[in-house]
Amino acid sequence: DIVLTQTPLSEPITLGQSASISCRASQSLLNSDGKTYLYWFVHKPGQAPKRLIYQVSNRDTGVPDRFSGSGSGTEFTLTISRVEPEDAGVYYCWQAKELPPTPGGGLCLRLRLLGGALWCCCWNNPQPGAAAGETKIYP
Repeated sequence: DIVLTQTPLSEPITLGQSASISCRASQSLLNSDGKTYLYWFVHKPGQAPKRLIYQVSNRDTGVPDRFSGSGSGTEFTLTISRVEPEDAGVYYCWQAKELPPTPGGGLCLRLRLLGGALWCCCWNNPQPGAAAGETKIYP
């Protein structure tokens, strides 16, 4: 089985700065068809999970260009430039090289607001497996 590992960010992100979220796969996600089946989703309280990036670097319709995906093989990064308050959420990488698709452990993007207050999206340990049934992985 392919295991995806997401490394927690060491510090909250200040609004306006950039955030880089990493994802490491236990084996290459490059498929025999030449495509790399790595996806990025965000899950916010009270909302369905939303796909941001498909096949490493392709933004979904309506996703701001502040979001970009990069990487190859086993190492991938989601970069959010000029972080805004609405970016708070739990970010998951998913692989779909092996079926069924499986997620990484998720990363809560903590934001440092003006005045030093923190905004964190973590709520009741969201279950990424449950979200899979609600969410279309493929383009």
